[in-house]
Amino acid sequence: MIRHPSPNFGPRRDGLQPELIVLHYTEMSSAEAALDRLCAPEAQVSSHYLIGADGRLWQLVDEAARAWHAGAGAWRGQGDVNSRSIGIELDNDGRSPFTEPQIRALESLLPAIMTRWQIAPAGVIAHSDLAPERKMDPGPRFDWRRLALRGLAIWPWTLENADAALAESLDRIGYPRVPPETRLAAFRLRFHPGATGPEAAEDRSLAAAVAAAC
Repeated sequence: MIRHPSPNFGPRRDGLQPELIVLHYTEMSSAEAALDRLCAPEAQVSSHYLIGADGRLWQLVDEAARAWHAGAGAWRGQGDVNSRSIGIELDNDGRSPFTEPQIRALESLLPAIMTRWQIAPAGVIAHSDLAPERKMDPGPRFDWRRLALRGLAIWPWTLENADAALAESLDRIGYPRVPPETRLAAFRLRFHPGATGPEAAEDRSLAAAVAAAC
């Protein structure tokens, strides 16, 4: 691990401790460009970790501190996600596949964080989950199923009752109460990539399965 301190952090507020891990992509041209931005005081943005496409791992902010990575958003009915989370940036331009060295590095990093802070697989989420009106990272090319197979995230392994109300399932999972079409798009981005059109029975079944895993 390479230590590369960022000045963009502060204390966690109100005694809050990490209960979430938020995955991002940098949407920049290189890991070095992302490092420059995440460590620039005027940018007022940072994360705890950055993983390069080649698998290099940088720690920018101590896990006990509040990095500025999530921005406005909410999860499980609570805001100030920065005070309740660890942020991990993945060096990716938002269009390209994630590389094998990068994903292996992530799979090595996550278990230690989850153990230190007693974070369950359901607590590993996307930036797009907590901020569906603003963000779509880490995007449809990120392999959440692979993480779930290793116990590092959740996945709808079996379909549940298609009669379950989608809104109730999404509430239980943790999605913020934004317009229904926005919530559905955020859910599909992570759990049903490529799906389009109005809400369907498969969406309800998948959401009920995810809710059951939370």
